[in-house]
Amino acid sequence: MQVHDVELTISAVDETHYPPTALPELALVGRSNVGKSSLTNVLINRKNYAHTSSQPGKTQTLNFYEVEHKLYFVDVPGYGYAKVSKKQREKFGKMIENYLTTREQLRGVVQLVDGRHAPTEDDRMMFQWLAYYHIPTLVVATKVDKVKPNAHNRIVKVVKEGLGAAKDQDLILFSATTKKGAESVWQWIRLSRSIRTLSSIHQ
Repeated sequence: MQVHDVELTISAVDETHYPPTALPELALVGRSNVGKSSLTNVLINRKNYAHTSSQPGKTQTLNFYEVEHKLYFVDVPGYGYAKVSKKQREKFGKMIENYLTTREQLRGVVQLVDGRHAPTEDDRMMFQWLAYYHIPTLVVATKVDKVKPNAHNRIVKVVKEGLGAAKDQDLILFSATTKKGAESVWQWIRLSRSIRTLSSIHQ
């Protein structure tokens, strides 16, 4: 997938700041420092357009990236970061829940989990919450370049079991370093029935 035009248009904290367009939106959710910004950078073919940081909890707003004037990637604040105050976590939680449950333009969610480890309870709760609201979800296991190739099948099994996902749950192994899985993520975006309006995006 070749992306030529991308722009961070809005960093929002509530619905009054959301983009006033009808373009479909795809949200990226996951624990702090799991690699949401890195995935975004790979998908849009930019090295550091979406800011990456070694400091968890850095993303504190809903960041809307307009891609090719056809859709938005929405980078959501990471969950499960213990050093963020309880008040701040509650604020993030309310902001994320409001966006995911009320935004009509939302067409699907990419949930990122760390492929080096079993999903956390926070990961499981998020996945089950998305399932409860029937939000189309792609699970992406990140940082798989840190895992031996002969263990990749085990990652799939451990992640699905840890999330309580069905065996046919869409899951892609991804590495920001090698770009493994990036085209498969784009394929899910293009082919998913929930976001079939994106089929006009050219490869």
